[in-house]
Amino acid sequence: MAKQLDYHTIRAIFTRFQEADPEPKGELDHVNVYTLVVAVALSAQATDAGVNKATKELFKVADTPQKMLDLGLEALTDHIKTIGLFRQKAKNVMKLSQILVDEYNGEVPNSRAALQSLPGVGRKTANVVLNMWWQQPAQAVDTHIFRVGNRTGIAPGKTVDAVERAVEDNIPADFQLHAHHWLILHGRYHCKARKPMCPTCIIKDLCPFEDKTVH
Repeated sequence: MAKQLDYHTIRAIFTRFQEADPEPKGELDHVNVYTLVVAVALSAQATDAGVNKATKELFKVADTPQKMLDLGLEALTDHIKTIGLFRQKAKNVMKLSQILVDEYNGEVPNSRAALQSLPGVGRKTANVVLNMWWQQPAQAVDTHIFRVGNRTGIAPGKTVDAVERAVEDNIPADFQLHAHHWLILHGRYHCKARKPMCPTCIIKDLCPFEDKTVH
């Protein structure tokens, strides 16, 4: 775990991220806020690419909670059987769809507490939805952000909650909206777990990571 970076260094890092990718986007395909909730819930312990492949046909026939209920558990399970933990995830999607129909008139609520009350929706999923759909500066910490936050000293912490608080506390407000996308994409494509691509990294001179790769 690197030491906490100072404000000016963090601002310089995010200035570079912004210049390289002014409007970073999440990579989960969705057509509305409901399908975003489903896609993010399905993405736990799965790749975005794998989820997108499974939901491509699913969302053509079930893009609302009622349509998902009409589709039924068996058909949903068949659509997502290539995703890890698909049986439990299918049950959660059906349960959350029923709750949305019964308690929210088929609409997805826009509060973290309400989202987290849905089966299969944890704090990370709720934060992704709040950020991507409602443009709230909510920070969803996945394995990529946890790794990058600790390696770089942008948001060091021993737990996911600690890193989330550090991201919210340490990153300047004007970068908060896109912060988690920049960090996820940086971790996914550059600051990789096994072999980070340090020689071509746009923040290599600002990053204190001691085990930088040289080739």
